[in-house]
Amino acid sequence: MIKNIIFDFDGVIVDSEVLASKAFAKYFIEKGYNVNEIDFYQYAGMKTVQVIDEVVKKYDVKDKNKFKDEIFDIALDYYENDLELIAGIKKFLERSKCSHFIGSNRNKNSIIDGLERVNLLEFFKTDKIYSFDMVKNPKPAPDIYLKAVEENNLINKETVIIEDSLVGVTAALAAGIKVVGITAGSHWHSSRNVNELLVNSDVMITNNYNNLDQILEDF
Repeated sequence: MIKNIIFDFDGVIVDSEVLASKAFAKYFIEKGYNVNEIDFYQYAGMKTVQVIDEVVKKYDVKDKNKFKDEIFDIALDYYENDLELIAGIKKFLERSKCSHFIGSNRNKNSIIDGLERVNLLEFFKTDKIYSFDMVKNPKPAPDIYLKAVEENNLINKETVIIEDSLVGVTAALAAGIKVVGITAGSHWHSSRNVNELLVNSDVMITNNYNNLDQILEDF
């Protein structure tokens, strides 16, 4: 029986992965590149600084620090004005009897700020929020999830992790915990293959939170 749920944040609780992609697309379009936001969906689940390193190499950006500052400014504007919930998450949290945790590659203060913006902070105790700045290695390493399990004495077979990216799924499985891959975020466009999350039989997939109750029972 599942008693504990550890949620990723971006793309699982808030529909923010698409906002980061929009920020990168806006920057490069204004510089004359032929790109769109879909070109950046592949970086879902990674820390922003990791994405910046990848993008700087791919697009041969000359001034990395200036680029980083501009991207952060654009992304912050989207985050402050366009942040929305993943469809169905609030109703699921309202009916869930499980203990709720967050494990994310975003920093903790930003997670708390995001939860406040979308009026979900009541469902998560701040000491149950785990972020990359609390561990040595971010996802895809399992450190964030291992810390949550250890500090709360969670039993793996009674715990499930909700993820939306291969980076996150890899981290969850490395922690020895079953995973539900949710593809309800806007970054999961129609041409994207959800099978990229099906690493092994410990992963199940759903495209909405209405099905999650039954999936948890099946676990």
